[in-house]
Amino acid sequence: MNSLLDARGIGKRFGGVQALKDVSLTIRAGEIYGLIGPNGAGKTTFFNVLTGLYAKDEGEVVFAGVPLKLGSPHEVARAGIARTFQNIRLFANMTALENVMVGRHLRTKVGVGGAVMRFSKAREEEAAIRRRAHELLRYVGVEHHAQKLAKNLAYGDQRRLEIARALATEPKLLALDEPAAGMNATETAELRTLIEGIRADGVTVLLIEHDVKLVMGLCDRVAVLDYGIKIAEDVPDVVKRDPQVVDAYLGAGHG
Repeated sequence: MNSLLDARGIGKRFGGVQALKDVSLTIRAGEIYGLIGPNGAGKTTFFNVLTGLYAKDEGEVVFAGVPLKLGSPHEVARAGIARTFQNIRLFANMTALENVMVGRHLRTKVGVGGAVMRFSKAREEEAAIRRRAHELLRYVGVEHHAQKLAKNLAYGDQRRLEIARALATEPKLLALDEPAAGMNATETAELRTLIEGIRADGVTVLLIEHDVKLVMGLCDRVAVLDYGIKIAEDVPDVVKRDPQVVDAYLGAGHG
């Protein structure tokens, strides 16, 4: 399996705090890769560096064979990395359909001038964006809420909508930050099916998640961070028996 993303020696400091220290990992094309660890381990910091929200202090990221410029979230998204957030960040006063359409506009070809003048090509592209947004809402299971404001959706549906908006950018890598947070068992099972379907449709997935059962049952490989340092990386059965991981995160009672 070919490498899609290589993070090499990533370091990030906040004042005197070393949030990430020499973190290196490789995500292979077509896999579901889990990133776990205790609170404060640096997982979301790594996500934020990877997606351009934070500037790294050391290291480099190579994505699809090309060094990735990490200074701008917009450019990272254009390169093919999309993400969701631990704290849902939808446009609350826009409809579900409009939220997905916003994500899709990253891939538009008609410039601002054409859109303002409503040239026929711009109108055709807008119609195509709308159709694709409906398709993605159907894909994640919330098309019946297309005209509802995002803030009026149930929590689990908001999570799904955020995934649809990320998929609208046509990512090669979808980075999910705590997508099962706050979900009940039924919603979590549905989420697992959705993530498996996303991978089956050709999108590689990077998953941060505190639900260890979900991670171990879903991911092909798992990396573990502790105090900003990667302490393990392997297939789930190996990682969950690693003494250092058990001591730092899973606890002796985990089987």
